[in-house]
Amino acid sequence: MSEKTPLFEAHQRLGAKLVDYSGWTMPVQYISSLKEHAAVREAVGLFDASHMGEFELRGKKAVEAVNHLVCNDLSLCVNGQAMYTGLLNEAGGFVDDVVVFRHSEERVFLCVNAANIAKDWEWVLAHTRGMSGIEANDLSAQTGMLALQGPRALEVLSLLCPLPLEKLKRYYFIDGEAAGVLCTISRTGYTGEDGFELYCPSEKAEALWWALLEAGKPWGIMPCGLGARDTLRLEMKYPLYGQDIDEQHTPFEAKLNWIVKMKKEAFIGKEALEKQKERGVEKTWIGFEMVEPGIARAGYRVFSEGRQVGVVTSGNFGPSLKRAIGMAYVEPLCAKEGTVLDIEIRERKAKAQIVKTPFWKKGA
Repeated sequence: MSEKTPLFEAHQRLGAKLVDYSGWTMPVQYISSLKEHAAVREAVGLFDASHMGEFELRGKKAVEAVNHLVCNDLSLCVNGQAMYTGLLNEAGGFVDDVVVFRHSEERVFLCVNAANIAKDWEWVLAHTRGMSGIEANDLSAQTGMLALQGPRALEVLSLLCPLPLEKLKRYYFIDGEAAGVLCTISRTGYTGEDGFELYCPSEKAEALWWALLEAGKPWGIMPCGLGARDTLRLEMKYPLYGQDIDEQHTPFEAKLNWIVKMKKEAFIGKEALEKQKERGVEKTWIGFEMVEPGIARAGYRVFSEGRQVGVVTSGNFGPSLKRAIGMAYVEPLCAKEGTVLDIEIRERKAKAQIVKTPFWKKGA
């Protein structure tokens, strides 16, 4: 049976089409995924992200403890700064990709993917057990999360929040009230647009949801579902856990080298990544656009000169681009920009070309 977010009744009231996603009943769309996508690109949209998981680590060595778990370097962040990174296994593969929030040296907050909450929680406990003075708490059930995304997001949220949000830099966060609800407000998101993610007590999430929708009316705000979320992140070549990255793929294979700080003294998976760096990767993640008609879906095979060289991980029509795009893991020799590949779509092969990513850029 699927879990329900604190906004389940709000989604029903708005007539959302609900689906099961990672064990949660979530809105895939309200009116139209295309219209919701356009609202985020052109004005502002609001997402329910309360299915995501939230952990908190406290103690004198909280930063040190989290730094051992992740491949990026939290010591390079200041208090009030967030960081995208990975929890890796000993083979260097992704246990999950996460966002880490450094409140202070003694308090760190992690946002994890909905499908991985139980697995990640066991992983965190297993690798912090025995660390002196570390207290770990799973706050997922008591935390709601809303994502306000789009070029008008600042104007909307500023109507409800007295904080100087315009001074908040990308990937920084602040604690304060929005519509009278105490939140952690981060300038982060999964759409490629400006925007904010608001973490609040789950019992306050619905009141905050309606307040944001009301405040955003002058800009044509739309509630947005998973359909728009997927095409927005696809246009940015943002990875989706379980499709584009997983425990069998490393940050180097996924071209996420920038989230790995090899100079850091130690972290889980470092030894495996050192070896992979020396020998080179056997597959690499690329973006492509379809040259011939067709949409390449996850799992479709990729060919070069009649030989299979990879597999598609994500693919769809990019509404902002007006063309079909996708991502795939392919052999490095076939990964050069401009290379033409054949993708097996059902019983035929259609040509695609490797292109520079992200696919979509504002003003391009």
